[in-house]
Amino acid sequence: MNHPSCLLVIDDDHDILLSLQDALEMEGYHVATARTGREGLERLDSGLRPDLILLDLMMPDVSGWAFRARQRADPALDAIPVVVVSGQGLSTHDVAELGVAGYLPKPLDLDSLLSTVARFAPPPAPPESAGLSSW
Repeated sequence: MNHPSCLLVIDDDHDILLSLQDALEMEGYHVATARTGREGLERLDSGLRPDLILLDLMMPDVSGWAFRARQRADPALDAIPVVVVSGQGLSTHDVAELGVAGYLPKPLDLDSLLSTVARFAPPPAPPESAGLSSW
């Protein structure tokens, strides 16, 4: 059976978090969410192993920068690819320093979001028609 890819979306803006979750779930992805970097780390520490993390940088408590430092320091978490989703303009130097797989500027373009996510977490295959497969 083909299981949907799991994504972890970390953003302190509730509206953006819900919009990303809705858009990605409509594409068939399983989406876990966190409203702070600390909550994202707690989800990972509790055993969540997403195929991709979408990470905002500017958050209270634990910033995206601090999240990445902690993630990169843990060999069990370091291999999980991260795409930064931020309104803060990032240079290629910033992206390299963060060690992330990509950067999507806010406001997000849905097509760019979906094509970027698909590079790391293939979209699930459409379900087979139950009525036709029984013939």
